[in-house]
Formats: sequence, structure tokens, C-alpha cells
Amino acid sequence: MQILIDDLSIQELSERFERAQPADVLRWALVDSGLERVAIASAFQAEGTCVMHMAVQIRPDVPILFLETGFHFAETLGYKERLSERLGLNVIELVGDYTEDTQAAAFGPRLFERDPSRCCELNKVLPFNRALRGLDGWITSMRRDSAWTRANAPIVEAYEHEPGLRLLKVNPIANWTKPQVWAYLREHDIPHNPLYDLGYASIGCAPCTRMVFPGEDERAGRWSGQMKTECGIHVGETRRQAEPRAD
Repeated sequence: MQILIDDLSIQELSERFERAQPADVLRWALVDSGLERVAIASAFQAEGTCVMHMAVQIRPDVPILFLETGFHFAETLGYKERLSERLGLNVIELVGDYTEDTQAAAFGPRLFERDPSRCCELNKVLPFNRALRGLDGWITSMRRDSAWTRANAPIVEAYEHEPGLRLLKVNPIANWTKPQVWAYLREHDIPHNPLYDLGYASIGCAPCTRMVFPGEDERAGRWSGQMKTECGIHVGETRRQAEPRAD
């Protein structure tokens, strides 16, 4: 699908979708775009739940890519199973080359504390990039207001995950707010990860996620105390971390 990506006016398309409903963006991505191989990447957070709920009403068998890092909360894994059964999700679990034990043997214990970026690369970035090689496009649940690193996320973009390998990346709820996400879940009576009720705001791997406190950024509980706010999959956002913020 390289020709389609090159020929599309990505910026014009993204600007047009700023005024569209997320379900309409998803219908375009899954049906009307001409892309044959499209998947949704989800960690089964609240945002991803909304996107998956909309998507399966358009294409029930759309692949859901879930990174099984080996470090997830038990609550997250349990919720994934319950929601998958309820919505009939076609979940594809992506795994890295190491288990928790073999990773410790190869790189030393508690790599997630000593070098979290390396841990993310092994358990998220590399297996995810392998999955992207078989796709024409992928769909995320990023929101611009969730973190400054995501503030400029477009609705549609051309994404180069490896040199010379480009595919379409669609962020259908990029312009949604957190209250809109939770309003959607309530409106459709969709359950959520029980960790939210305990004070977690953004949920990743258990060793690198903590509860957030009043006044903190939504993603402050991810890699707390580290100079890190992204796992590395959203490469553009990761690169912006090294750039000075304009206050």
C-alpha cells in the first residue's frame, strides 16, 4: 500500500477528520481507505476500550494487537479477558524474545529499573515493529491532552517505523478529552480496568506504573522518577521528549 500512502494528502485528510466523529474516522480506516491490512494497538486502557468498541461494530474481526510484556498487572490481564469475551475481540498477543527470567539472565535483574528504555525496547518496540511489517496501517487511542509529548498528534499521519517502511497511522480520538472518554464508557455501559478505581490514571507494566496524586499530569505515574514518558512505539512523541519545552 506504499502508493496509497504516498498519493494521499495526509495533512488535508487529517484536517478534514478534525471535524469528524471518531466512528467515522474508524470507518474510513477500516473500510473506505483501501488499506487491506489494518490493526488496532491497545493496552486495554479506557481510551483503547472506546476505540475497540467502535471498531468492532464496523469490522468485528479487526485484529487487536496487545503487547504481552510479562510485566502486566493481574487486573489488566483479567480485564482484557473479560472485555475480549464481551466484545468478541480478535486479540493477537505480541511477545518479545525474552521471558522475565531469561531477560534477567541476559541483562541482569530488574532491567526495568536500571534501564527502562532498554526494557521497553525488548518487550514493546521490537515485537511491535515486527507486527507492523505485516500491516498497511494501524490505529491508536492516543489523546492530545493526556501528555505534552502527544499534544501535536494528528488524526492521520504517515508513520515510518523502520527506514523505508511507511504505513498509515490513525489516531481517531486524538482530539478527545479525558471526560469524553469516560462519558462514552458510561453511555455504552462498558466496564473499565479496576485499577482506575484505585487511583491509576495511565496503566502500563506493573513495575513502571504508580498511582497519580491530585494535581499531577495524567501520565506522571508512568516511569516515575525517570526522564521518560513514552515507551518508544510512538517514535515522534519519543523524539520530542529530548526537545526543550516552550513554556
